[in-house]
Amino acid sequence: MLSSSLNLARLAVTRRALTPALFAPARSLSDKSWQASGSEIQEATRKALIHDLLSDSTSAIHDTVPWFLENMPASYFRQTTLPVRTEHLKAITSLRSTEQALSLDIRSDLDENRKVVTFIRPNNEVGMLLKQIKSLPKYNMPLSRVGVYTTDDNTMCLNMFTFGEPKDTTSRTIDDSHPILSLAAKVAAGDVEIEEVDKGMLEPEQIKEYMSKCGNGYLNNSVSRRFLKQMGLYYGVTGSEGVEVSVEKFNPTEYTADGVDAASTDRLYWIDSAIANSLPQYALEYFARVVKVNNLDIVRTHLDNVNDGENGTVTQLRMLVRVEEGDDIDWKRLKRNLKRQKWIDPSTADLIDRVPSLGIRRAEIITGLASLMHPIMGKVNPVAYSKANIMAAVTGKAYLDLGREIADFFLKKFDPKSGHMSQSDQDAESDRLCAKIDSEVVDRSANTLLNKMVDAVNHTYRTNVYMENRYALSMRLDPAIMQSDNHAETPYGVVFAHGRRFNGYHVRFRDISRGGMRIVTPASSEQLALESGRHYDECYGLSFAQQMKNKDIPEGGSKCVALVDTVGMSQQNKNFVMRKSVKAFSDSILDLIVDTPETNERVLDYYGKPEVLYLGPDEQVLPEDIDWIVQRAAKRGYRNPSSFMSSKPKAGINHKEFGVTSEGVNVFLDVALREVLKIDPTKESFTVKLTGGTDGDVAGNEINILYREYGDNVKIVGLGDHTAALEDPNGLNREELLRLFRAALPLDQYDPSKLGATGELHKADTDEGARMRNTMHNRVKADAFIPAGGRPNTVDINNWKQFLDEEGKPTSGLIVEGANLFITAEARQKLFEEAGVTVVKDSSANKAGVICSSYEICAAMLLSEQEFLDNKEEIVADVLKKLRYFARVEAELLFREFNNYPGALPHFSALISDTINVATDAIREELVKLPEEEIDLLLDLVKTHLPAKMADMAFDRLRTNVPEQYLIAAIASSLASKIVYAEGVNFVKSQPPENLSALALKYLEAEKEIASLEKALDGAKGLKGDVKEEVLDLLKRGGVRSKLNVF
Repeated sequence: MLSSSLNLARLAVTRRALTPALFAPARSLSDKSWQASGSEIQEATRKALIHDLLSDSTSAIHDTVPWFLENMPASYFRQTTLPVRTEHLKAITSLRSTEQALSLDIRSDLDENRKVVTFIRPNNEVGMLLKQIKSLPKYNMPLSRVGVYTTDDNTMCLNMFTFGEPKDTTSRTIDDSHPILSLAAKVAAGDVEIEEVDKGMLEPEQIKEYMSKCGNGYLNNSVSRRFLKQMGLYYGVTGSEGVEVSVEKFNPTEYTADGVDAASTDRLYWIDSAIANSLPQYALEYFARVVKVNNLDIVRTHLDNVNDGENGTVTQLRMLVRVEEGDDIDWKRLKRNLKRQKWIDPSTADLIDRVPSLGIRRAEIITGLASLMHPIMGKVNPVAYSKANIMAAVTGKAYLDLGREIADFFLKKFDPKSGHMSQSDQDAESDRLCAKIDSEVVDRSANTLLNKMVDAVNHTYRTNVYMENRYALSMRLDPAIMQSDNHAETPYGVVFAHGRRFNGYHVRFRDISRGGMRIVTPASSEQLALESGRHYDECYGLSFAQQMKNKDIPEGGSKCVALVDTVGMSQQNKNFVMRKSVKAFSDSILDLIVDTPETNERVLDYYGKPEVLYLGPDEQVLPEDIDWIVQRAAKRGYRNPSSFMSSKPKAGINHKEFGVTSEGVNVFLDVALREVLKIDPTKESFTVKLTGGTDGDVAGNEINILYREYGDNVKIVGLGDHTAALEDPNGLNREELLRLFRAALPLDQYDPSKLGATGELHKADTDEGARMRNTMHNRVKADAFIPAGGRPNTVDINNWKQFLDEEGKPTSGLIVEGANLFITAEARQKLFEEAGVTVVKDSSANKAGVICSSYEICAAMLLSEQEFLDNKEEIVADVLKKLRYFARVEAELLFREFNNYPGALPHFSALISDTINVATDAIREELVKLPEEEIDLLLDLVKTHLPAKMADMAFDRLRTNVPEQYLIAAIASSLASKIVYAEGVNFVKSQPPENLSALALKYLEAEKEIASLEKALDGAKGLKGDVKEEVLDLLKRGGVRSKLNVF
């Protein structure tokens, strides 16, 4: 029996008329002031009222039931159960008996697993379904079925939304006599034709496999022809993020059983769609929005979900729509817009709802440019140019027409049908728009904002706006549009993406670049707005830090940051939206860099050069994301797709599994302990505190490496992650920390019984616990502090003094930055100048992770996946040796420079990076001018750079497998870092930039000569052993420099 939220008093009379017995009166009526006194009169009155009410309800039943049976479509009776129909009929009869409008909402429980929301309305006006979808309650279960039914006389619409999946207890018999299989056989034989059904998919076993994925309700209530058509759409999107749409004119002969009047079918159309891996309720909402925008009347709608394995479900949505008389629908455009709706942001959808005439492309450009403006304009005035104020100004009535014209300028510039817009035409249109803005917009803030939007169009080199199946709107920008006074260097390139519930930036500092993709999900709307304002600067800062640490590899520095709106979502929905954002962001980047017939046709290029990008995983990017991105790159035609994303679960070197970043961090810690604190960690005891948990990449592996290298000499006295803080001045329990690390568990899972007498565990689920966690890095005293987790800018110019104790002394005299940007540059300088703290900067300390990812890119280009897997253990061992080597040579140079010249350690860290990068750029500029045969003579530099096993296996494939620009970058970076690490910063800095490339090539020749001299001296007789060793050491240290006569 249905449990309904209907008003029972309202339906009482109807219920009595439809049940075999009358209800007895609930209580005496003797106390009613409007009723005459006397028991006989009261009884007569009671009977008269009952008679009148029963007469009215009986009359309503006699009128309603035949009308209901005659006018409700056959599909309604086929797809609903008797209890549901009875419930509806009671409600409708009650309304008709009281002559009220047929308007009622019903919430019912079908059973313990399913809920139903029913809307009854007197008509089916355009946009009504969309309003109902938006008003649906938020149940903790998915939308599983939808039925939209309109009576034949168009006097009532009944829409049902079912949440939750039923327990499929009905036995299912699928044999060759099944109607669906019988029709499939006719189609396969050519006797019947169904558009978009490939005969190759009509094998009985394949159809049965598809049928096994369908629920009984969908299977039993589907018309065979439509079922096969939808099966064809399903196989078009299975395992993907795709959307397939089919439109066909209604056939009254075929569908007379559905109760549609044949005389009114000339304007009816079926829209069938299959939407992969989408939340059904949202899929229905965005389809209803497109239908509303096109002024289509929805006559009938059905929604079902079909299992798609690990890819979730495919939502099968079918709508019967009526075109208003006189309207001419562009069905091709409608299909394109239906496919786009899955990926548009709610701000875009809201704008389309308010101003349908804009269309999806214009609306998306307007909201996209508005989102792009926030990090730019927020620096001018964070209040006037808040995200809300920008969006309100750009999409409000006052300036929307100007926003429309700016969007039209964008569309015209990149219209592939019109071809490239000349610079003079761009300038003329830009000048016209700016003049119009200046004459019509008096408000200074709005005026500046709109002019900047025009400027953004001028600074866009490429966009995917005309790609048919894009997942987001992306733009390759001239970085100058984003530049501000607080940026030290202008990036090489910037990509901006605007998609459903996310905005993303990809910033890179060289042509060939690599860097991680991270997902940021603020917990509140206020925090989301704050992060939006600093979104670009965070990406810039991370990318610039990456550029500093990428000095040892061919790729320059880059970073991807997607800011995703998951505010108020359950963890399940949050994860769903994050996975979608990763896919949309990475795919929209591919739109701008792959060279395919589709991109050549639809992406106009004002930049003029091919671009090569490499990504890696960062915060909240999962192994499943990595696999999808690599597979997508292959499908999209990216050269060497395995190299597009590093840290692949199988054919990659997982950073967390092998602790690659922490291996380098620990080398810098080792050298710094000896140089700064004069502690030999292999022989003496020392204390450490860390931010980041035992389940984290850098922190967890650093804990493991500390115990591996130094055993009982190291005491970890403080830890803090997102769940808790642990403190013990006598050292935390080694075995318990390693247990958490091996099980990938956070700090709140620390066994309290393992705490020592002075140990404390502060869980962050209380205000006090959160305070203790947030201040652990400042309060706890230790020899060394390793920030190995936490948000950027945790220690800044405003709070750096909190790192000092009550006597003004630092709680740690040495900081080795395992995490990026944990301490701002200003805070580092203050800690050094006023507290004597030595800080090993992030661009040095944690560079091993990016070197490892670079080697993985090399492996993807040089080795097959099977070759890599067969030799993975040896390759990884060689990579780890290389990582420790690069960390040690820089650490030793860093402290050599620090000890010989004035300045803080971060200054020398940046100076080393800058010197190597300057030398690399100079050498690369010279190398591109050399003929191929001269480049080949330098390939030994690449061989030396590669891990030994990889070089042995595939050095001879460099020319055939690796892009020319990558080879040149590899030679240049290898030679530059080799020279700087050997000779020091001043050797390079003392040279005019124009001389660097020639000097570098001469250096190689001089090095060979000194090597020959060393070999001859080593074999010479007559020199004492200690004298010989001293002479050889002098040759190694200064022989090449002397040979070149450069001091």
